[in-house]
Amino acid sequence: MPEKQYFFDKPKNVNRVLYGFYVICGLLVIADFIVHRHIGLDWERIPAFYAMYGFVACVLLVVLAKLMRKLVMRKEDYYDE
Repeated sequence: MPEKQYFFDKPKNVNRVLYGFYVICGLLVIADFIVHRHIGLDWERIPAFYAMYGFVACVLLVVLAKLMRKLVMRKEDYYDE
């Protein structure tokens, strides 16, 4: 019996999904210049401010998680002792 093929097993489908994400990202960047935002602080006027803020926040989360790993990680044989 042949092995079942899933949607993402075909590279063509993966490329279609990635292309769709790229199109959506492009539309969101264009919408950032068109749609009026209710601005509360001056730095929110920077184009793509929220995208940059989110990217920096994600990078900081990864860096902090790597640092925290050194603090909370236990030895490999912790449960075997």
